[in-house]
Amino acid sequence: MSPRQREVLDAVLALLVEGRETLTMTAVARRARCSKETLYKWFGDRDGLLAATVRWQASRVRAGNFDRQRLDAAMLQESLERFAANWLSVISSRTSIALNRVAVAHAGSGRSNLGAIVLENGRFAIGERLKPLLEAGREVGLLEFDDTESAFRTFFGLVGRDVQIRLLLGDGIEMSKEGIARDAADATRQFFALYGANGTPAQAG
Repeated sequence: MSPRQREVLDAVLALLVEGRETLTMTAVARRARCSKETLYKWFGDRDGLLAATVRWQASRVRAGNFDRQRLDAAMLQESLERFAANWLSVISSRTSIALNRVAVAHAGSGRSNLGAIVLENGRFAIGERLKPLLEAGREVGLLEFDDTESAFRTFFGLVGRDVQIRLLLGDGIEMSKEGIARDAADATRQFFALYGANGTPAQAG
């Protein structure tokens, strides 16, 4: 996307955080200072705009770069911790909380496809980003699991715990950078305890 398109998506997120008006193409055009025709040209319809917004927010969660041929226990541990900390930072942001609250409110209501959009471009897309790392860890003998999706869901659960639902329900839990890093490291150690092969940090400890 161009910088101008990203500005439009940031405008959508800002409107969701404020929650003062219905998210319409008119409202977005006014906030982003562009025409509705431009929005339709770039994103299609409202669902297309929402899908792009979710992808833009979810793109902040990355599994990092790794060399499949040189992957060792330390590199795998660091990559998992980085992903975990990155994801916790994103889901605890005001924009993600607002976006997910709207998606939950719309789910099953028939008002929009935002719930499905968030699942497809958020949770499912993030999973596809991390699974290659888990499979690479298995290929080099650092991890042991039969089903990649099951292993990912376990790691996802260890990282998220009850944090996201508490945030969505308004619990003012503190999500400091240090606390997030600590939680990410704990989740990674717990994951290695469940799926680590001999010689990984969990077995060594």
